[in-house]
Amino acid sequence: MLIQAIESGELTKDKIIIDSSSGNAGIAYSMIGNALGYEVQIVIPGNASLERKQRMIAHGTTIIETDPSEGYDEALRHVHTLVEADPDKYFLCDQYANDNNWLSHYHGTAEEILSQMDGEFQYFVGGVGTGGAITGIGRRLKEVYPNIKIHGVRPEVWPGIEGLKPLGSPEDIVPEIFDESVVDEWIYVTADEAKHWCNKVAKNGLFVGQSSGSYLAACSKLMEKIESGKIVTLFNDFGDRYFSAGLWS
Repeated sequence: MLIQAIESGELTKDKIIIDSSSGNAGIAYSMIGNALGYEVQIVIPGNASLERKQRMIAHGTTIIETDPSEGYDEALRHVHTLVEADPDKYFLCDQYANDNNWLSHYHGTAEEILSQMDGEFQYFVGGVGTGGAITGIGRRLKEVYPNIKIHGVRPEVWPGIEGLKPLGSPEDIVPEIFDESVVDEWIYVTADEAKHWCNKVAKNGLFVGQSSGSYLAACSKLMEKIESGKIVTLFNDFGDRYFSAGLWS
């Protein structure tokens, strides 16, 4: 997203890179943006894990926190308010509406999955943060395997799962780039189920974050419903970003 903006001339050195984030994209903006000499500001819910905030600050980013009770949607609304008040000051990358988000997964992550799998597989499980991953991956996989089933992961509304949008009520903002038509079925997962699977795979050497645990919980529920088949999912980030969130307590 940033490289495309630089190449198009939309992002110039006199502009501040800004976006809302649950934390992971914010870390990427912080690492890449500051390394390239840009000022970076990230709007993030106040209850995002301390480790993610500290990582962004370490790269030199300014963090703007929003009311945690309002969730990711409040961070999204607030970043648009800031940019609308002073549009010449900022470059809004807008990961929730930037086509280069889902295209990176269509050309990148999906091809990585296809190259790693030995032949056809029948199911893909993933969640919706910005909707970029499941949209790009889902579109590409359905081109290669038209009969594949894409299962979306939805967290219970409260306490929720970091990195995943609930999308459970009419008030929830649906990301502009999210193509809901790629999802064949939704699987609901609780925060406790996500925590259980994070701890389970940690004992087998894989130290992953809460959203990854929720994907595994969804895979487990899917396996209970099917007789056979191969399931592919993603691990989105590392477990050490969640120490302060109590995931390992």
